[in-house]
Amino acid sequence: MVRALLERGERAIVLDDLSKGHREFVPDETAFYKGDIRDEELLDRIFRENAVDAVFHFAAFIQVGESVQRPLKYYENNVTGILRILECMVRHKTPHIVFSSTAAVYGEPDVVPIPEDLPTAPTNPYGETKLAVEKMLRWASAAHGFTYGALRYFNACGAVEDASVGEAHDPETHLIPLVLDAAAGGRESISIFGDDYDTPDGTCIRDYVHVTDLAQAHLLTLDALRRGEGNKTFNLGNGRGFSVNEVIDACRRVTGREIRVSRSPRRPGDPARLIASSERIRKELGWKPRYTDLDAIVETAWRWRLKYGKV
Repeated sequence: MVRALLERGERAIVLDDLSKGHREFVPDETAFYKGDIRDEELLDRIFRENAVDAVFHFAAFIQVGESVQRPLKYYENNVTGILRILECMVRHKTPHIVFSSTAAVYGEPDVVPIPEDLPTAPTNPYGETKLAVEKMLRWASAAHGFTYGALRYFNACGAVEDASVGEAHDPETHLIPLVLDAAAGGRESISIFGDDYDTPDGTCIRDYVHVTDLAQAHLLTLDALRRGEGNKTFNLGNGRGFSVNEVIDACRRVTGREIRVSRSPRRPGDPARLIASSERIRKELGWKPRYTDLDAIVETAWRWRLKYGKV
C-alpha cells in the first residue's frame, strides 16, 4: 500500500509497533513512527506533525483460531485500536478512512458468489471484531462527518513483482506460503483439512486476490471518498475460487518440486466455498484485478521465497 501511494506521488506516513510488521519493508522516503495505535499521545503527535488527509487501517490481529482461544485480545486490539484512531481523526478533523475488513463477516454463507448485501453472521471472534468496526464506522461517520471505505478481503496472497515485499508471518497461517514452504523443504508436508466437502475435488474452495490488486482497490476507494461519493463497502476478490488441491497443484507447477500431502479431519467452521462477488467495486470504481490466474499469483510468492527464504 505504501509503495502504491508513493508511486502516484502521495506522501505516506507509517505507524507500526513491529509486533507483526517489518521495519525494512518501509521505504526510506516514508515517515515512520514505531508505536501502538492505542497510544493517544502518539496519535495526536503524528496528526499534529503531518497534514493527514486519510487513514488506511491494517493493524488487526487476523488468526481465526487464536481469536477463538483469546477473544479479548482480539477485541482489545481490533476494536479498541481503531476506536482510538477514530477519536483522533475527529479531534483533528481528518476526513477519510479506509478500513481492512474481511470475508469472515459473512460466516458460512448460503449464497455463492457472495454479494455485499448478504446478511452478516460471523462464526468467530475475528469476524465479529471486524463487523463491530464496520458498525462503529457507520455510526461515527453519521455523527462526525468523516467518510469511510470498508473493504472486505477474501484470501489476500502473492508478493510484489520485484520480490521486494512479500508475506513474512510468524507463525505462517496462509495456504500458499505454507505450500511453498513444503516445496522448499521447510516442512515435511502440507495438511489438507477435510477432503469430503461438496466440491468437485472434495477440498475447500477459496477466492484468492493478489496484494497489488488489493492496493489498487484501496486507491480507487480513497479517490471516491475524496470526490465526495459517500461511504463505501466492497468485497475484494477475483470472483472465482480455487480448491486446496488446485493451489497445491499450482505450487507444484510453478516450483517444479514435489509436495507431500497429509490428510486431516475437517476444521470446525470451515465453509466449503467462499467466493466473492466483486461486481459492486468493478461497476462503481472500475476496479479490475490484474492477477486472475492462480499460477501467476503463486509465481510472485515463489519469487519472494527464492529471494528471501530457504529453498
